[in-house]
Amino acid sequence: MGMTIHVDVVCADREIYSGTSEMVIAPAEMGEVGIMPGHSPFITRMTPGEVRVQHEGREEEVVFVSGGYLEVQPSVVTILADTAERAPDIDAAEAEAAKRRAEQALEERTSDMEVAQAKAELLEATARLRVYRRHRERSGV
Repeated sequence: MGMTIHVDVVCADREIYSGTSEMVIAPAEMGEVGIMPGHSPFITRMTPGEVRVQHEGREEEVVFVSGGYLEVQPSVVTILADTAERAPDIDAAEAEAAKRRAEQALEERTSDMEVAQAKAELLEATARLRVYRRHRERSGV
């Protein structure tokens, strides 16, 4: 077994994942980042998307995050997500409905603030659906 790094994925109301990993891939503001044991420390904001926690010899953990912060230390990765859910737990119908609501809000925009809010909601809903679909493809469901 290779070197591992401890990973914690948490949001305001619960812990989503805590364990070891050989590599973590996360949607950072600067682009997708891959983190392995011994990585240089840094902190960055995350964008809505998919966090993949990879393990040797078993299926990776896939988690949707709506945004938040990623802190990397040489032996620990901490993901503080605004909201998060494991890919198998995503409700596709709910995500589709959120996407439709955000698209409707964009059409009915009346102020710059409402447009920005609707765009953020659309980005999050679209990312959530993408994570759900990728998980289904990978798992053959």
